Amino acid sequence: MLALRFPAEYLGRVTKDSLVGTTIAGFNLLDRVGEGGTATVYRAEHATHGTVALKVLREKLRADRTAVARFVREASFGTRVTHPSVIRTIETGEDRGLPFLAVEWAPGELLESYAKRNAPFPPDEVAAVVSQVASAVFAAHSAGIVHRDLKPDNLIYDHKMRVVKLLDFGIAMATDMTPDERLTRAGFFVGTLMYVAPEALSGEVVTPAADQYSLATMAYLFLTGALPYLANNPREMFTQLLSQPPIPLNQAKPEITFSAAVEEVVMKGLAKAPSARYPDVCAFADALALALQDPFPAGATKDTSGLLARMKGLFGR
Repeated sequence: MLALRFPAEYLGRVTKDSLVGTTIAGFNLLDRVGEGGTATVYRAEHATHGTVALKVLREKLRADRTAVARFVREASFGTRVTHPSVIRTIETGEDRGLPFLAVEWAPGELLESYAKRNAPFPPDEVAAVVSQVASAVFAAHSAGIVHRDLKPDNLIYDHKMRVVKLLDFGIAMATDMTPDERLTRAGFFVGTLMYVAPEALSGEVVTPAADQYSLATMAYLFLTGALPYLANNPREMFTQLLSQPPIPLNQAKPEITFSAAVEEVVMKGLAKAPSARYPDVCAFADALALALQDPFPAGATKDTSGLLARMKGLFGR
């Protein structure tokens, strides 16, 4: 699956290929700016739409019915979800045997890259990012869509403006799909292991609660710079997700301690049972934002030589 990678300035070297310089359905392909397992992304210009990101299904998959069906489904989901924090779908179709998807060109960088350099984030930034992502995902849930692959690599972030946008519905699923319409075999899970909800590991149909779990995992990362599970390989991670509780937030990093309220919210979002989580992603984000208004333990403001000083050092950017 491909997370759409947009501005070339954060992707490093822009690579040319045979489609660069050609036109697909009126979109002039200027540069190839990203590539994944299923599609290639180009920066393109259109007389009406201006600069867009154009995603084209890779040549080796164009005869694969399942791959084409996934691509078409992603395009249809993008048109169903309209929200300021979701990359806008502009046009979908096929031209000369090339299935394509044109979407908004957004400024910023992948949140994954930003987090690797900057996590842990200041508490107010965590609240702002999580709230925007929750709002975007809730819009998808309201449209009957479970994202299933919510992670920093599927979000683009303009840190100067603190604006986040959800990029990719590549493996999303409609909640009203019949078993025959699903494109995942029984017994297999889809998603990214570090962020996937435990209930998804059996390949069973997941609910919106799975996206909340993924968002709580991201909140944990943004607050601590660490993930709630430590494993040496995918098999070990798989086992831990199924059988062990996540590492408590305040045990993630010895130099970082949050209030009991902050830890309680994050760990509730990471509950193994979907029913033990918040009613929806916005309820989780709202609870976290409220807790982060007073993020540190009682009395920490008096300990200027200890916890508070360390926290200021971490967040003083």
